[in-house]
Amino acid sequence: MGTGTGPIRTSYDVRVPMRDGVELATDLWRPATDEPVHVVLGRTPYNKNNERTARFGKLFSGHGFAFAMQDVRGRGDSDGAFTPYDNDARDGVDTIAWLAEQDWCSGKVATIGGSYGGLIQWLTAVQKPPALAAMIAMVSPSDPFVEFPTGTSIPMMVSWHRLTAGRVVQHVADIDWESVYRHLPLMTMDEAAGFTSKHWRDQQSHPTLDEFWEFKRYQHRLAGLDVPVLHISGWYDDEQIGTPVNYAAMVAGGAQDQQLLMGPWGHAVNTTSKLGEVDFGAHSLIDLDAYWLRWLDAQLDGKPWDDAPVRMFVMGANEWRDAAVWPPAEMELRPLYLRSGGAANSRLGDGRLTWEAPAADEPADSYDYSPERPVPFITEKTSAQLGGPDDYSAVELRGDVLVYTGEPLIEPLQLIGPIRLVVHATSSAPDTDFVGRLVDVHPSGFAQRLIDGMVRARFRDGFDAERLLEPGEAVAYDIDLWHTAHVFLPGHRVRVEVTSSAFPKYDRNLNTGEPLATSTRMQTAHQTVHHDSAHPSHLLCPVVPLHE
Repeated sequence: MGTGTGPIRTSYDVRVPMRDGVELATDLWRPATDEPVHVVLGRTPYNKNNERTARFGKLFSGHGFAFAMQDVRGRGDSDGAFTPYDNDARDGVDTIAWLAEQDWCSGKVATIGGSYGGLIQWLTAVQKPPALAAMIAMVSPSDPFVEFPTGTSIPMMVSWHRLTAGRVVQHVADIDWESVYRHLPLMTMDEAAGFTSKHWRDQQSHPTLDEFWEFKRYQHRLAGLDVPVLHISGWYDDEQIGTPVNYAAMVAGGAQDQQLLMGPWGHAVNTTSKLGEVDFGAHSLIDLDAYWLRWLDAQLDGKPWDDAPVRMFVMGANEWRDAAVWPPAEMELRPLYLRSGGAANSRLGDGRLTWEAPAADEPADSYDYSPERPVPFITEKTSAQLGGPDDYSAVELRGDVLVYTGEPLIEPLQLIGPIRLVVHATSSAPDTDFVGRLVDVHPSGFAQRLIDGMVRARFRDGFDAERLLEPGEAVAYDIDLWHTAHVFLPGHRVRVEVTSSAFPKYDRNLNTGEPLATSTRMQTAHQTVHHDSAHPSHLLCPVVPLHE
């Protein structure tokens, strides 16, 4: 396709009919040409009528593509009722078909979007609409309970349900969210925020992966999908894990023309080089518009694309790297063992990390977890961004946080790939949580959060059913800490935290085993983490050699 010339042809609020007769409002930007052109489609619950949409329209139509932006069902100017994700697969298929049938369309439709707009691309794609020719899927959420394995809709998501209440974006800044997140029971947290949300309550009512969630699942169907996808996310995106996992699944399933781009970004990719106190350098930002256009030219018009399949920013070293596969082929998984003399409580304790396995009789560490006083997760107030490279040194002074720290490094240590933490533990409670966090301790003492994750005991064996603990039952908890690309520099130290809460990122486990959505009763759990030779708790590290 050539670059468009002359004025852009713009049509606002075009009514696109769905199979059930509901019409969705769609804005169109078309280059001034009488030749059929490829179309780029975005769909949003956040109102298409904004400056960002207009910029996209000018970008794509100026390059010779048509651009369509649509309000999803029940939002903005579109008809129907909004039920998050419920109708988006069908509506996406119908919209792509409608666009492909227009005489100004070449018959090829690409999709673009992030977050909600990323997930609904996948829900549409697994329906295999014939005209779908490519996808730019950014910060895509995963299936239910993959990112947040709690069996609940996490507290901070109530702010999203308020944001999307009604037809237009709601003002949420003046709500006392910290107070709202502490409200019990979870089921009525919406009322504590001053509104009522059927969607919030429906989600709280389904703690297991039952038929209710089927409309929102797609990752088990990627093996049969073959469409070119540009997968984009950031290492500090709070929905990061879906992007590298989806990329790897598509490649493993034989899909062609898959591209992975991971930067040192949050959920709003490529918008700032600095997150919190950490500045990754001006070069951490790229010309993403040009990257999109070049990739679409390759997929829709067959123009050259010579980039390596994986393009990633390696933090610590703060440089861009290329790879042929994800994870990198030279990655070696090595266990880094949690050790102590039995007093790893806080960063002032005796917890340490070693490559050497523990002795047979090494003493365990213990702490009491009280849901009335949960360990804080450092974050902004709403779900727009959950956490970043924050300093956890103050949090690590708590006695209910076990802290295991390696010696200052002589040589750099490069970890690129998936990271898991295996914690052998017992609890006095019938249900509880175990949270793990990987931290880079700078020589200054700045304790930079890299990644974290959690396991809820009742779901330790999967989300098909709730399985409570026998108090004192020894369990090996496999905690997914997601993926990273980071170099621990000389003088820095590797640190692992183990605790039982990260509030309000995750709802507090009340330790009673009672129903998650409706219970209010709390009790303290006595937790014991074992790290002897029979119970070798460890961090599984994806070590990649550094090349000169």
